[in-house]
Amino acid sequence: MSKIPFTGKSQQARQQQQQRVVSTDPLQPAEAYNPEHPLLEDPDALAARLADSEDFLRRNKNVLLGLLAVVVLAVAGGFGYYMWRGSQDTKAQAMLFQAVNYWEADSLNKALKGDGRNMGLEKVASEYSGTDAANLANFYAGVASLKKGEYKQAIDYLEDFSSDDYLVQARAYSLLGDAHLELNQPKEAADFYNKAANHNANEFFSPGYLMKEATAREAAKDYDGAIAAYDKIITDYASAAEVTEAKEYKARAEGLAGK
Repeated sequence: MSKIPFTGKSQQARQQQQQRVVSTDPLQPAEAYNPEHPLLEDPDALAARLADSEDFLRRNKNVLLGLLAVVVLAVAGGFGYYMWRGSQDTKAQAMLFQAVNYWEADSLNKALKGDGRNMGLEKVASEYSGTDAANLANFYAGVASLKKGEYKQAIDYLEDFSSDDYLVQARAYSLLGDAHLELNQPKEAADFYNKAANHNANEFFSPGYLMKEATAREAAKDYDGAIAAYDKIITDYASAAEVTEAKEYKARAEGLAGK
């Protein structure tokens, strides 16, 4: 009997060969497939997952379409509002132009109320609320009301005004202080002067606001507060023109405080 050479086709080898899985990708080596992660690489498992996803979409189609519609409407609405607000601001700027001309000419009634053909500051501020032009109208209307002695109205307008320009915003705080001081509310006035002085504090305007704060605190008989304001001018703004007065008034405040 001749010997049959070993071919590796033993029962054990055949079982191992049957267990070996060949990659479905002809460009991928067979060794690359890892049966320990079937969901990542087994095409049958992937197909099942895709089928589940398609089934989920079918079952929840109405809900998903509803959500999509909400998103689309929100985006469209936001864009529409942005465009509308831009057009409103353009109209308001045109209306504001003539009112500011009257304001600069000191024709305060026409500036505030209009001239019959052009809107005044009051209407620009109310009818175009939320626009940049209306915001600016609040500032002009506040100043005009203050000049006319309408202090409560001035406060309403100035409190509705806000600006990214630190000099203009500080000025608005100071004007609010003026209005409160005219209404015999020195404590409130002093608080606004303090806000003006500390809003992006600088050597050009802060000393003047601090002097106004100190004067208002003296009027409120808050002598310690007045002394602190004078001290801030003397120590923080030593080269300011207000320093000489601050030293003099500080001595007076200390005498009133019994120091």
